[in-house]
Amino acid sequence: MWTAHRSRLWSLLAALLVSLTNPLTVHGSDWQTCTEDIAYRLSAAAPQQGDVVLVELRGAATHSRVEGRWGEQPLYFWPAGNGRHHALVGVDLSQRPGTGQLLLTATGNDGSPQTCTVPLPVRSGDFPTERLRVAPRFVNPPPEMLPRIAEETQRLRALFAAVTPLRFWRGRFQPPIEGLPPAGNFGRRRVLNDQPRAPHTGEDFPAPAGTPVRAAQRGRVVLAEELYFAGNTVILDHGLGLYTLYAHLQSITTEPGAVVEAGAVIGTVGATGRVTGPHLHWAARLHDARVNPQHLLTLPVLEE
Repeated sequence: MWTAHRSRLWSLLAALLVSLTNPLTVHGSDWQTCTEDIAYRLSAAAPQQGDVVLVELRGAATHSRVEGRWGEQPLYFWPAGNGRHHALVGVDLSQRPGTGQLLLTATGNDGSPQTCTVPLPVRSGDFPTERLRVAPRFVNPPPEMLPRIAEETQRLRALFAAVTPLRFWRGRFQPPIEGLPPAGNFGRRRVLNDQPRAPHTGEDFPAPAGTPVRAAQRGRVVLAEELYFAGNTVILDHGLGLYTLYAHLQSITTEPGAVVEAGAVIGTVGATGRVTGPHLHWAARLHDARVNPQHLLTLPVLEE
């Protein structure tokens, strides 16, 4: 009983921490005029690097097509009821701070487009730097592994660049591990043995080996195999350019092509790949932007 109670307590504390620190829930904008009969609202008026921004359009239901762009990133809108359309914007963790532009377009049934430009100021994530001393093999891969690493990198790039036009998810996103808070190390800059490395692109969940890992939302399995750096890895395609990744698994309990439901067990926590101990690395890509997966947990509007 105490274990179950403690698990629920950790879940509540983790959710509270996200809601207090995530701009999706505390810095949203009011409705603003976009065109004569269309208004927009942003879940984060001034997001920081790595954020996910929900764009809502009101009044576009009578239009034949709704589109948008964030720089080179296309936006994919879906009807959300009550005459509204929604889309997600991914602010990459290395996006240069400053004001960018969202381009929103609604095309009428007569073929005439209505377009507006929405400023989107991006703030620095102020990610900390972590300096570590590790065994040399964790810094410099053996030369014979370089072709494999290059092939896997290219394959992952192509995978994340693909956009499935369907939206698989329904309802809230949920944590991949029940009752355990994340380490809070998304975006952290790492210096290993005095050598700068790429920023940390996901959230780590320290957990005992064998702990069940669950799908954060409904999605199609597009990868379920062992990778050099990430070890045993599962990647879910949630549709409309959104992917979640689960790495360093001890075991994989699904297979490519399967459609899994939210909460389904897809593997167990392990220490495979280039790690020093058991944990889950949970990451998210949105139109290839590296975003904090924890932000997906704060999107209750996606229940529509």
